[in-house]
Amino acid sequence: MPEGHSIHRLARQISDVFGGQRVSVSSPQGRFADGAALLDGREVIGASAHGKQLFVHFGPDGTHHLRVHLGLYGAFSFGGDESFAGASSIGAPRRIGEREVSAGPRDDGGAPAYAGPPPPVGAVRLRMVSEHGWADLRGASACEVLSTLEMAGVRSRLGPDPLADDALGDRAAPGAVPPSGPGAEFARRLGATRTMIGTALMDQARVAGVGNIYRAEALFRGRLDPWQSANRLRPEQVDGLWRDLVSLMRDGVRDGRIITTAAADRPEPGADVWPEQAYYVYQRAGQGCRRCPADIAVTEVAGRKLYWCPGCQG
Repeated sequence: MPEGHSIHRLARQISDVFGGQRVSVSSPQGRFADGAALLDGREVIGASAHGKQLFVHFGPDGTHHLRVHLGLYGAFSFGGDESFAGASSIGAPRRIGEREVSAGPRDDGGAPAYAGPPPPVGAVRLRMVSEHGWADLRGASACEVLSTLEMAGVRSRLGPDPLADDALGDRAAPGAVPPSGPGAEFARRLGATRTMIGTALMDQARVAGVGNIYRAEALFRGRLDPWQSANRLRPEQVDGLWRDLVSLMRDGVRDGRIITTAAADRPEPGADVWPEQAYYVYQRAGQGCRRCPADIAVTEVAGRKLYWCPGCQG
């Protein structure tokens, strides 16, 4: 499932491609026909993300909001003319990462050979088209139009997002208990549950945007036992975990992929980092730990595979 950094990249790309433009909205598949009719012809004010939830805001009054949750299989594909720049696809499956697109073939005069979007391929739930670009959505677990009040209700049920603009704005010295802001809310929500930290990090009501990769990698980097109760973590451990999630996920937004290893822990200096050297524990069950003699272990918790190092996190 795409994690929070992908959704923030998606929001940024939609804002860049469609912001300030009136768009044609349709549902070639038909499942979103009523919602598409509400949005068709409106101006895209911009897009935002909260954890794994994408919101596209439509004018002119800003009271219509498209909510998309990609789930396990959802993805957007994009294209356009020479003014379009960005990833050709964002979402699942994430086998080769995002791929940048060019303006495509040009005629002898140098003008882009762009004649609008291609015919829909597959089950396109949502299509947005502007004068210069297009986006197709397939496979999402949720796609609906919300009022401003309904959108606020969705956001209120989510935990703090490590990618919020003010994620570190409330920080005092490292290890200090944050007085307010997203970091303080993260500490409060973890402190309110005896659930194991390896499960709590996957609860979107406690922290929004963290998925299986960030969960496993952040716990390893913090040398945290996944089975320890969340409310038994020391304040400095909670603070360090929050800071690391903010740092890792900001890197993910910048790079378009998750890389958590330090250069010193990669056995092949100079080789491509992603994907073979990108992780410490995720999908490395049975392989040697990059920092100790133990082998990486895996077990299933709440229907998801949890990877950890018994040596570093025991």
